[in-house]
Amino acid sequence: MPSGLAIFDRALLRARLRRAGQLGAESFLIDRVAADMAERLSAVLRQFDHGADVGTPSDAVRRALAATGKVTSVAAVAIGDDEALDLAAGSLDLAVSALALQFANDLPGLLIQLRRALKPDGLLLAALAGGDTLIELRQSFAAAESEMEGGLSPRVAPFADVRDMGALLQRAGFALPVVDSERLAVRYDTAFALMQDLRRMGATNILRERRRAPLKRSTLLRMAEIYAGRFADPDGRLRATFEIVWLSGWAPHESQQKPLRPGSARARLADALGTKEVPAGEKAGRD
Repeated sequence: MPSGLAIFDRALLRARLRRAGQLGAESFLIDRVAADMAERLSAVLRQFDHGADVGTPSDAVRRALAATGKVTSVAAVAIGDDEALDLAAGSLDLAVSALALQFANDLPGLLIQLRRALKPDGLLLAALAGGDTLIELRQSFAAAESEMEGGLSPRVAPFADVRDMGALLQRAGFALPVVDSERLAVRYDTAFALMQDLRRMGATNILRERRRAPLKRSTLLRMAEIYAGRFADPDGRLRATFEIVWLSGWAPHESQQKPLRPGSARARLADALGTKEVPAGEKAGRD
């Protein structure tokens, strides 16, 4: 992708993940997603021989899937700075990814690559951070910077909107696309404890347009005050939202269920509902 269109600094992302490992990675979120992914895959009534784990920042997904017995092998596949995947066309039965695709500069392009890498009737199952992730932190920073510095700076990534994901899967050529989301509320003693966890997840600011100057101490303290004032529970602990958007889709295959052709129904909807059919252009009268 041309650098002018890039939102995320992927070289900085790698550096932040390395720093997280040195600090002692915080894994509660990726472990939760990995367990949910294994549960979702267990509900699929088939086995998978060759799988790829694309971009997931730990081995949590591979360990969880191995425990299900549903996949013979799952190889780790990195997302390069150019976001080209080293995957041969039609080489996979299964592609999974956890908490990685939200940092893609070209998500539609990555989905197209994954679709091409899947064999017919191969499955994509991915989880990424959704648009409500860290909404409390974003609002608190916005209010503090507006008050203390007279303007805003890009601090938290523009995460995926669940309403757009189904269309992206269809554009990439996936059949039977399904998108759903869940919200996890994690509680902290202070906003600073949340920010420490984000550092240990490698999830701090990697926006190319981020402000390079250090954050003023006064702004940071004001942010913490606003956070505590707006988002504290009765016991004083602070809420932090993590929205997880789940994507699944299949590489097309002739065996898959297809929508009926217009006019091919064998029963009228009005009969099924027990109502009177009104021809187009007429208004239904009152009984």
